[in-house]
Amino acid sequence: MRDISTSVPKTDHWEKTAGTAKYVADLAPEGALHALTFRSPIPHGEIRSLVLPDLPEGYASVDARDIPGKNGVHIIQDDMPVFAERTLRYVGEPILLLVGPDKTVLKRLLSAIRLETVPLEPVFDDRRADVWHHYVKGDPDQAFARAKRIIEYEYQTGLQEQAYLEPQGMIAIPEGDKMTLIGSIQCPYYVKNAVVPVLGCTSDKVRVIQPPVGGAFGGKEEFPSLIACQAAVAARKTKRPVRLIYERPEDIEVTTKRHPARIRLRAAIGEGNVVEAIASDIRLDGGAYLGLSNVVLSRSMIATTGAYTVPNVSCSGEVYVTNTVPTGAFRGFGAPQIFFAVEMFFQHLAKDLGEDPLAFKLRHLAKQGDLTATSGTFRDPILVPKMVKRALEMSDYQNKTRRYSGESPYRGLGLSLFFHGCGFTGSGEATIIKAEVQLRKNADDTVDVLIAAVDMGQGAKTTLAKIVAHTLDLPLDRVRFPYPDTDVVPDSGPTVASRTVMIVGGLLEKAAQKLKARWVSGVAVQLTERYQPPEWIKWDEKAFRGDAYPAYSWGVDVVEVSVDPRTYQVKIEGTWSVYDVGKGIDERILEGQADGGMTQGLAYGYMENMEIKQGVLRQRNLTDYIIPTACDCGPYAVEWVENPFVYGPMGAKGAGELTLIGAAPAVAAAIENAIGRRIRKIPATPESLLELIEYGKR
Repeated sequence: MRDISTSVPKTDHWEKTAGTAKYVADLAPEGALHALTFRSPIPHGEIRSLVLPDLPEGYASVDARDIPGKNGVHIIQDDMPVFAERTLRYVGEPILLLVGPDKTVLKRLLSAIRLETVPLEPVFDDRRADVWHHYVKGDPDQAFARAKRIIEYEYQTGLQEQAYLEPQGMIAIPEGDKMTLIGSIQCPYYVKNAVVPVLGCTSDKVRVIQPPVGGAFGGKEEFPSLIACQAAVAARKTKRPVRLIYERPEDIEVTTKRHPARIRLRAAIGEGNVVEAIASDIRLDGGAYLGLSNVVLSRSMIATTGAYTVPNVSCSGEVYVTNTVPTGAFRGFGAPQIFFAVEMFFQHLAKDLGEDPLAFKLRHLAKQGDLTATSGTFRDPILVPKMVKRALEMSDYQNKTRRYSGESPYRGLGLSLFFHGCGFTGSGEATIIKAEVQLRKNADDTVDVLIAAVDMGQGAKTTLAKIVAHTLDLPLDRVRFPYPDTDVVPDSGPTVASRTVMIVGGLLEKAAQKLKARWVSGVAVQLTERYQPPEWIKWDEKAFRGDAYPAYSWGVDVVEVSVDPRTYQVKIEGTWSVYDVGKGIDERILEGQADGGMTQGLAYGYMENMEIKQGVLRQRNLTDYIIPTACDCGPYAVEWVENPFVYGPMGAKGAGELTLIGAAPAVAAAIENAIGRRIRKIPATPESLLELIEYGKR
């Protein structure tokens, strides 16, 4: 049998390349109405009056008064309303839908709505914290008291737009007393569980179907629940199918973004320039509603010492609420922010202490058996030293660094070390998600994979089918993975947190092993497998202590840049990456994850700039919000090391988010080394570099 890492054609390759795949915007149920959203024009205030124009026959308005159940979107805090009733909390907050057969008419009617508001003072800073956590490892107070030196810096990261290929979209279809929803989503059961309380019905009266999805990157984790609730209420009122499909400007203006962060790090330096303690203060801007901010903050806090072992830690984190568009899930959710800060902090510590940054980092690097920041244990081998050696060889790092520091101003290299915890934090998989998968062997000896995991372009339809086929010794075309339908598939959990292959794939491998033992040709059988955590996973959510993740994937990035001395435009000259994702399930799919993740991460570090002024996004389309092309990223070189995880399918760990996390600190470090000025805020745009070079400190 071939090594499972050997690439095969993606199972959905032909339908996508031939253009036959039907995305949500391609679907038009008979008699469907279009829906457009009327939104708040102000960042904070109350509705004084709302007057609609006369609606032609066949057109209707839908607002909070039409909700038969609860006016709240089920996420974590459930603080976001489906429709604003009185108070408006951000520019773009949905107030009502207009639905009807002609979109042109709807746009005219929408512009004729008259809204009077009572403005209230908006909050755009961090004065209003709604979530706060703190944890301690060791004795940080004593470590700071006896420190030889204390060094402190603050780091900032900005908004980032997911910029998926396919904008948000949802179709609601009333079928008697049942509501069917078809949408561009990551988490079918999230949508189902949000719509049920809004319609005030039982769970069996809501069905969610996932068609092909044109990208998500976290942006279709929680947000589709909002528009699903809106479309469902509209369909229930009109008794007609309703299509709520966003165009790109609306999608950018009102959907969730990556959380901006302000992170203050303080280090206690002991004898031999050892970092004896770190105190961190992590502040995330959650926007107008908390949504998933709690879990984003948790992941940031868990990685507060980065890839390094520090014996004493004091970590505080908070999410503050502002009158801006809500922030939410985005590939890596919380890890890119903290790894930028920690990697730059260790570089700055080394420079302040007169040491080589790479040697300083390697001296503090975590080792197998060390305690994590939350006092868990790194149980598996950590191959980062080997990975660093290979990355240095690939990039010619040492020679180039010496050459550029002496002869080539405005050219430099940067290196980052990082990890990503795979799966939900702590006991989340066992106590919250409770994933379940099914395999159905048919009488013709084909096998159906019945799970709620979503292929949103990352290759899950291929990798998960490969795991089953490989375990059963079947040809891949004998294993089928239909698009999820909650009336058919169990809840295997959301497609997030780098859990799909490791957690869901692991369950499928176990189910396939049991099916293989019971295999009788020509006989149909169905098996169910439920998640059971490794016995050693111990997590105290209240104390924020223990094993945060069952496994960690690791990475090393090297980035080389040149900076134009006149325009301060950054050019990526090359990137070199080495990753440990356990065992790769498909080499070509992994390469796609690496290229895509690196591209997003580089752009987060030096290009993608999004600003909010008085609650209004200044970049509202893909002309104003610049994302990278292939010309902006330089050549990529990627290698993988095998380090199988005993609980992962075939030894696999997570890959999807890891490949983004290290890019921003690597490119920021490269720019810093090129211009001789400290980078403490990203994106490092030409405008910010001009300020640093003209006025910044070395």
